[in-house]
Amino acid sequence: MRLDRRHLVRSCLTLPLLMGRSAKAEDNESLRVRASRHARIYGVAVTTEQLLSDVEYRKVIVREAGILVAEGETKRNVLQPQRNLFNFSGTDAILKFAQRNAQLMRGHTLVWHRANPKWLTEEIITTRDEKLLTSYINAVVGRYRGQFNSWDVVNEAIEPEDGLSSGLREQSIWFQAFGETYIETAFHCARAADPKAQLFYNEANLEGDVAWSERRRRATIKLLERLISKGVPIDALGIQGHLKAYRVKYSDDVFSRFLDDVASLGLRILITEFDVADAGGPEDYVQRDADVASLTRRFLDVAFSKPSVIGCLSWGISDKYSWLSRDDRYKWPDGQPSRGLPFDQEFKQKPMWDAMVSAYDKTAL
Repeated sequence: MRLDRRHLVRSCLTLPLLMGRSAKAEDNESLRVRASRHARIYGVAVTTEQLLSDVEYRKVIVREAGILVAEGETKRNVLQPQRNLFNFSGTDAILKFAQRNAQLMRGHTLVWHRANPKWLTEEIITTRDEKLLTSYINAVVGRYRGQFNSWDVVNEAIEPEDGLSSGLREQSIWFQAFGETYIETAFHCARAADPKAQLFYNEANLEGDVAWSERRRRATIKLLERLISKGVPIDALGIQGHLKAYRVKYSDDVFSRFLDDVASLGLRILITEFDVADAGGPEDYVQRDADVASLTRRFLDVAFSKPSVIGCLSWGISDKYSWLSRDDRYKWPDGQPSRGLPFDQEFKQKPMWDAMVSAYDKTAL
């Protein structure tokens, strides 16, 4: 099932029936409904633990999200902890939840330099056996053929600081084993395993108005150009969108030009892991919320001004479970939660939610 406009609208308009109530007034409608009205989509990264244990969390996910992605359950260290052992229980649970609630499902991520089981990292370098790449993709994508809307086939293959002229991540086990060809092999394999799934290349730190981010943008465009010239079946670019409100400069013009460069290659674009780190901001959380909302609105206004951008997924929905509060780089030293997601710890809408609503409403396709 492809991430096309008609299906997004059709799947998301079923929401009022699923919730057992009539649609509220427009100014109270969810991000899911608003996004679909404007032929885009909004989604959320989730975990089975939260879905199973937190009733309020489940309610918000059903109401707000038109597409789900597993925060960790579809990474290889979870799916294949041992050489001959797969564990699909978590992924199956999220998929069933999505299907019950007429939500789409996407996978993250098939090939990454991180989140690999120990047995794989030891074996891949010594054997350089391509089947360690292809058999895994065949098994996972094949299992969910026709059920997953899209896959992040390769994640974060770019790292200009490693020093390669190509800008590729030299310190990846996949690059060390196979060179750049592992990327095209992964995409061809994923396409064969599910011809209808949307195939994404997903990349981080493409948004900043800083020199190191510009190097990442240039390397990403060059990689995409090489893949397309070779006939690699890539459908879209995933831009993670982990913004840092007080630590990394952002420019509307810089981001807009990059989106145009990607679109000129014939690719669609999805913001795949959106949140806004508030570390380094003022102690007053009201001011931080206002700043986060302002940056959210600017970023999404630019994104949604482009017909190539099909929507946005946030990496979580509530500050109660945000990875930002667990990461030493972004958590507050006094223990207060990071406030980088659209709902607070009590699942109340924040100014960030309002900013996202406004951005979706502003630009209809």
